[in-house]
Amino acid sequence: MRPSPLLFWILILLLTACLPKSDSMTPASIPSSPPFASGWWRPAPGLTWQWHLSEPPVDTSVEADVYDIDLFDNDASVIEELHAQGRKVICYISVGSQEDWRPDANAFPAEVLGNDYDGWPGEKWLDIRRIDLLAPIMLARLDLCKAKGFDAVEPDNIEIFDNNTGFPITYADQLAYARWLADEAHARGLAIGIKNTPDMVADSLSFFDFAITEDAFYYEWIEEMLPFIEAGKPVFAAEYTDMDVDFNAACNWGRQHNVSFILKNRILTVFRVTCP
Repeated sequence: MRPSPLLFWILILLLTACLPKSDSMTPASIPSSPPFASGWWRPAPGLTWQWHLSEPPVDTSVEADVYDIDLFDNDASVIEELHAQGRKVICYISVGSQEDWRPDANAFPAEVLGNDYDGWPGEKWLDIRRIDLLAPIMLARLDLCKAKGFDAVEPDNIEIFDNNTGFPITYADQLAYARWLADEAHARGLAIGIKNTPDMVADSLSFFDFAITEDAFYYEWIEEMLPFIEAGKPVFAAEYTDMDVDFNAACNWGRQHNVSFILKNRILTVFRVTCP
């Protein structure tokens, strides 16, 4: 007696389920994240800010709602002091480059190290396609951000696919890496922002909590960040003293659109000019 067509397909499905999976069907092993935190800081447009990454210690007397400071150069006491003053604090890390002076520099496998980052001695681009290899390092950094009491993360060098990295990185790779980082930051109760990368705004607006830009007014792409303002998320915009920028014009534009402009030296010392 021939089996019915329905019984035949049921048998096929059962046999298929029992077959061993090939390695090509198994995703790369990526360390799992902790359960999502119940919430994280949701900043709003209009906040003032200070960006101080070079020449520590951080001057905690600067009047600003938000400080963006380096993860490794500051201990928990700095964040505690800023919190006591009612400030929020962003944790700066590079997610797209290896910096050879960092305490975890030797943790990067050689196979993820690419070309030198032109203009920044001691840095090499990373192969962000290899989340399986980068995850232990980046998750440890996020854990340290959380342990020190930071409120948010600035993931620098996330704009990578169109740079000369030495790897065939695509926009899709960049977006996947950005989404993974955002998920991991949020899982730890940390906000996270987009850094520059205007081409990624539409695709990442849902999972980034704020934006940080450099020279965006000077190079006339600041308007591309306005979807963040429209979504109730701030844009922290820095213009630099080594460019012939009309900072007063930037401030006027910023007031009209609720974008938070500051003028900085490119090495990001304590020096800061705010809008009048």
